[in-house]
Amino acid sequence: MPLTADMQLVSVDDHLIETPSVWQSRLPRKYLEAGPRIIEATGNETDQYGFGQKVPKGSQVWQLDGKVYGQLGLNAVAGKKPEELGTEPLRFTDMIPGCYDPAARVKDMDIDGVQTETLFPSFPKFAGTMFQNVQDKELARLCTSAWNDYVLDEWCDAYPGRFIPMIILPYWDVDASLAELDRLHDRDIRAVSFPENPVPLGFPSFHTDHWDRLFDVFEERQIVVAMHFGTSGQVIPTAPEAPMAVFISLMGLNSMRSVGDLLFSPTFHRHPNLKVSVAEGGIGWVPWLLERADTTWERHRFYQNINQTVRPSELFAKHIYGCFITDQYGVDNRHHIGLDNITWECDYPHSDSFWPNTRKVVTEMFHAVPDVEARAIVEDNARRLYRFPRV
Repeated sequence: MPLTADMQLVSVDDHLIETPSVWQSRLPRKYLEAGPRIIEATGNETDQYGFGQKVPKGSQVWQLDGKVYGQLGLNAVAGKKPEELGTEPLRFTDMIPGCYDPAARVKDMDIDGVQTETLFPSFPKFAGTMFQNVQDKELARLCTSAWNDYVLDEWCDAYPGRFIPMIILPYWDVDASLAELDRLHDRDIRAVSFPENPVPLGFPSFHTDHWDRLFDVFEERQIVVAMHFGTSGQVIPTAPEAPMAVFISLMGLNSMRSVGDLLFSPTFHRHPNLKVSVAEGGIGWVPWLLERADTTWERHRFYQNINQTVRPSELFAKHIYGCFITDQYGVDNRHHIGLDNITWECDYPHSDSFWPNTRKVVTEMFHAVPDVEARAIVEDNARRLYRFPRV
């Protein structure tokens, strides 16, 4: 049956394309040259996102700390046909305004039948991990704060009820991260974009106590830890010659690895009220992983340094939320995942988004799902998790 008119689509994973003013209007004058800014590529620049390739002449690309990042490509293709997609850097004039303009985004959401979105960064990477590479850590911290002020002031506050307040942190410095959370304490932050696995980024794992002080604050303030695919900086290739289609098809493996890691870590035992959202990883794999994790726990827990009393599947049910764009298998097997642990995502303006036909696609996916269950997945679960009731 179609989604009823009173069901509002609440997406837990979308993105914005930053404009030059995000940092150029917020950083101290002494940092404007080194801070993020858009430049016109001459064709001689090396793309730090493109594995040493040259940036095409005429592209608009980001420059930070003297390095060039031609990252716009597939991140801003809403409204394009599959035949028109590509990875080459774009100009802002190649995008529809909803990619970078909040007023235009709201109009695009209305066209698409989407009420609320959750916005991940683009240029700084999805958890702000770009900034850890900046040598001047004060500049890195200021860049992080500038992004937060931008998304809160110009998107969330300007359009109440349309954007769930999520921020990034200078996670490479726990004290600085705590200070940023305190600076924004009165903004009622609902989520933090956080690396799905900090180890490939050069930081301690979830099996240590390194993150405990940060997780204590997340828990106390009911801030959701949003772990987006790829935020570890690690995509496992199958072969150097393999096309992008391989890793795009296997993106869920990142989320599976992250969830498996968390379930056998002390994280949830030390933080019994912590909530984690796993973005853009799909949900169809969840029943198999939980079965496998429980079997492993039952047979192997007694000789390992893991919790002896709580099954991994119980931890998942209490702490972790899976997200999907389209996942018919996952929807059909929703009760093996846990109806309360499933949320939906639009992924505008990325290449997996179905804008402007999102509501139609979702309706077709839920054709055999009872209304009360459909409403839970497309709206109610996200509103409860993010403490974001209807305005």
